[in-house]
Amino acid sequence: MSDLQIYLTLAVFAGVVLAIAFDLIDMAVAAMLGVGVLLALGILGDSALVAAMRTASGPLALLFGGMVVAHVLGKTGLFERLGALFLRATAGSGKRFLLLLILLVAPVCAFLPNATTVILLAPVIVRVARALKVDIVPPLILTAIVSNSAGMLTLVGDPATFLVGSSIGMSFATYLQKVSLAGLLAVLVIIPPLPWLMPQIWQAQVQLPEAAPLPPIARPGFVALALGILALMVGLFLFGELLPHPIVPPAVAIIAASLALLVVYSIHIEPVDTLLQAIDWKTLIFLGTIFCLVQAFSETGLLQGLSLKLHAWFGAQLFLVALCLLGGIGLLSSLLANIPVVAASLVMTTGYLVAAEAVPEIALAAGFTDWPANTLPVFIAMMFGATLGGNATLIGASANIVAVGICASEGEKVSFARFSRYGVPITLVQLLMSALYVGLLFRLMG
Repeated sequence: MSDLQIYLTLAVFAGVVLAIAFDLIDMAVAAMLGVGVLLALGILGDSALVAAMRTASGPLALLFGGMVVAHVLGKTGLFERLGALFLRATAGSGKRFLLLLILLVAPVCAFLPNATTVILLAPVIVRVARALKVDIVPPLILTAIVSNSAGMLTLVGDPATFLVGSSIGMSFATYLQKVSLAGLLAVLVIIPPLPWLMPQIWQAQVQLPEAAPLPPIARPGFVALALGILALMVGLFLFGELLPHPIVPPAVAIIAASLALLVVYSIHIEPVDTLLQAIDWKTLIFLGTIFCLVQAFSETGLLQGLSLKLHAWFGAQLFLVALCLLGGIGLLSSLLANIPVVAASLVMTTGYLVAAEAVPEIALAAGFTDWPANTLPVFIAMMFGATLGGNATLIGASANIVAVGICASEGEKVSFARFSRYGVPITLVQLLMSALYVGLLFRLMG
């Protein structure tokens, strides 16, 4: 395509980003308008839309399935009991509150969508913070940051991580071996800065009233079925790809969502229409349209040109390229939705590896999985940058936006600067840890 089309694509993309950043228009409307303009200009066509949806289908299915299962779990009453137990466990200590918050959020976000998990757990966090007489804003920001970081614990913990892993054929088990330790470290490195970032909460100590009886479980049969579906989903995430007919994570999420909807329909917990209306369709539509915008960069050849630039700058120095991607994607993911950033980076990185003769030209085709061991740290660096970079700012991840929205509903407005005061230091520590981990991987796999 011509240089004019490249400039037009960049202008449309920049316009969408600026409209969202300055809250000039709803983010889903802005992204759809951007796609509409590119369609009208002929930069995007039928084949480009099909290619974009092929890339987006896995992450979107994973998100949708997780949202349905999480919503059904929220109807069990387990989280009300969890809130009462959480408050008891703090014993009135702010320090214990923050540590237990991390312990609560991280395992849940390893398997369920981060933003949905924040919605489920926010009432618990707010209730405990009120009981301890501390500001609710820092704990809710911490909840979002932990939820994003815990997405590194498993292949399905964050859609961006899954997009990278699935594109190179990485199995759930391989991810556990190669990356999950770094996910655990990403969560643990949040703890040391907390006394400095949240001193008033860390040092808080109050006398709690005598504990009330735990809220009863109204429908134990429904609870058992909901937990059974969650256990099945986790089990298939772990072992589904080892079955004679492999079941990949997006398929697992759809199977679990179907079973959850069947349970809700059969037991008459609520109308299925009501449950489906509660799904965050706007986020799904937004991500789908952003994939289309990113596809335009591929159609114009811009990403391929950047691939050649990377090779001209770094040659075959894969470690330097990995660090560049870690920092660059981390920065972009703090300002944009991380999934489309990763989608664009995958195209660029694959082109670079072909130019550097690290992989054959067939790697440019969809479905290529024969990646040499020394290229895997490059893709893992992309996972780190995309998943952890979103912790830095208010708009860096959907979980952050949800947490800030909950603060607003509780009468606490959170500015961009206030969120960044917590997010930027933690993100810098996490990315530094990630760089050291990637360096270690190169030594072990090189």
